[in-house]
Amino acid sequence: MGMLTHIVAHSEQVGRVALAIVDHMNPPNGNPDRDLVLAAALLHDITKTRSFDTGEDHARTGAQFLKERGYPDVGRIVGQHVRLRSYFREEGPDEAEIINYADKRVLHDRVVSLDDRMAYIVERYGGQPDLDAKLKWLLEQSRLLEQRLFDYIDFAPAELTQYIIP
Repeated sequence: MGMLTHIVAHSEQVGRVALAIVDHMNPPNGNPDRDLVLAAALLHDITKTRSFDTGEDHARTGAQFLKERGYPDVGRIVGQHVRLRSYFREEGPDEAEIINYADKRVLHDRVVSLDDRMAYIVERYGGQPDLDAKLKWLLEQSRLLEQRLFDYIDFAPAELTQYIIP
């Protein structure tokens, strides 16, 4: 797909964050599929490079690309890495929630706080009243998602970097 190297580095870091989460959680509905989480993390920006030229929604086209190649479960998750289709449907967190959150903790290739990452998103993509309202809503949902995930993890979000395996 000709992914730019910094997007590959970002995706690899999202993978490390996602695995730190899935490896340390104990949700009531059982642990999410670790292999599926890793695959979706590594592929979540599969069409992002070309989206710079096309203006396409890279979450949607990435999902479509993967589904067409026989990976519907990975595609379903990739399609939700920017915004979940629905928030908190299941009793415990699922793979899509983990990838959505992990992506929001990685700025370029660095793990940052949720607030720092969302501030970057607002600075980069904000500035339009309708979009600013959507970004504000997304920040609220992301904070709730962080709380939901860490209800099943024995450490705080600020300690996440201590559990990432390089």
